Amino acid sequence: MATAHWLVKSEPNSYSFDDLVRDGRTVWDGVRNNAAALHLRAMKEGDELLFYHSQEGKEIVGIARVVRTAFPDSSDPSGRFVAVELVPVRPLKRPVTLGDMKANTALSNMAMLRQSRLSVSPVTADEWAALMAMAEA
Repeated sequence: MATAHWLVKSEPNSYSFDDLVRDGRTVWDGVRNNAAALHLRAMKEGDELLFYHSQEGKEIVGIARVVRTAFPDSSDPSGRFVAVELVPVRPLKRPVTLGDMKANTALSNMAMLRQSRLSVSPVTADEWAALMAMAEA
């Protein structure tokens, strides 16, 4: 089965890609939007993720990988939501800004651009390829 691709968002002043690199791995928790939570549940070990800095920067800055699939989110007292565990893969050579993404017609149907409030969203193989080309990865 092919590796799936995803995009996760984090405010860099809360948890940045540099923090993930420093920590070496992290539990991706606190997701309370039902659609985003479904995406977390769909992640498989080995899936790759784009790490997007929201609010400040508004750009994709790195790539991470899922190393532990959905498990109960310890920050959720209701027990309804899940978390996954991520490790850093590498920073992008060139961050891809939100403006760059919006300007690229190959990305016009990208879930993150259509549902901008989702903190976790899928990325198609074609979108991944376009983004990697933009990042010179």
